[in-house]
Amino acid sequence: MTTTKSKKKAAVTVPTGPSAKTSSPAKPAKKAGAKKLAKRAIPKAKPSTGKAPGIADKTGSAKSDPAKILDTKVVYQGPLFRVQQDHLIEPGGRESRRDVIKHNGSVVILAVDPGKHKKDPWIVIERQYRHAAGQFLWELPAGKLDAGEQPIEGAKRELGEETGYQAKKWSPLVEYFASPGFLGESMKVFLAEGLIAGDAHPEEDEEIDFRLVKLSEVLKLIDKGKIVDGKTLTSVLLYARKLGIKLKK
Repeated sequence: MTTTKSKKKAAVTVPTGPSAKTSSPAKPAKKAGAKKLAKRAIPKAKPSTGKAPGIADKTGSAKSDPAKILDTKVVYQGPLFRVQQDHLIEPGGRESRRDVIKHNGSVVILAVDPGKHKKDPWIVIERQYRHAAGQFLWELPAGKLDAGEQPIEGAKRELGEETGYQAKKWSPLVEYFASPGFLGESMKVFLAEGLIAGDAHPEEDEEIDFRLVKLSEVLKLIDKGKIVDGKTLTSVLLYARKLGIKLKK
C-alpha cells in the first residue's frame, strides 16, 4: 500500500462548376444566404407565457409523478451494489422494463488549502488504479456511504481514511447523478476548508497516492484532457466558476 505524506505540495505529472466572371464580388450574397440558413436551423426559443412549464418548473418539481413499479426482482447482490430488474409504467404512460444498479450513494470531497492565494488554493487530489476504466486516474477523494450513514459524516470519514486530513469547515457544493440512465447512485460533493494534516489509513484494497496541487495546475490538466474522472471535472470546474476563474481557450 502506497501513500504520499500529506504535507507534500507538488505539481502533478500525469503518465499519461466554373465560376462566373464578374467585376463585383459575390461574397456578401453568400454571407447573407448563410445567415438566413442559420436562422432557419436554429429557431428562437419561445418566451414563457405562464401556460406551460419551463425548465425551472420541471427541474426537481414535486408535481412530476414517479414511475409506477409493477414488479421488481434483484438479479445480483454484491458488497457495493445490487442490480434489479423493474417492470414499470413510466410517467408518460408507457410500460417498460429497466435494469437498474442500486447504490447507497457516494460522497466526494473537494479539500482546499488557500495558503497565501485564495484564488489559487492547493487542492487535494489522488492517483489510483480504476479497473473499470482500465487505467490510473487522478481524482478527488471520494467513497461510498454505508447504509444509513449521513453524507457529511461519510465525507469526513472518507477524507480521513484516504488522506489523513480533517477540516475545520464543511459545506455542500453540489449533488448530481453520474449516469442516471441505469445507475441509481447520487454523488454529494462537499467543500472542505481549514485542513489539518494527519495520518491516512486507507482500506486494504486501496493503494492511493495523493498530492496537494494548485488549482491553476489542476485546471491546466483538465484543459489538456489529462483528468477524465467525472466527479473531479464536475467539482473542480464548478468551484473554479464560483471563484470567478475561467479555463483558458
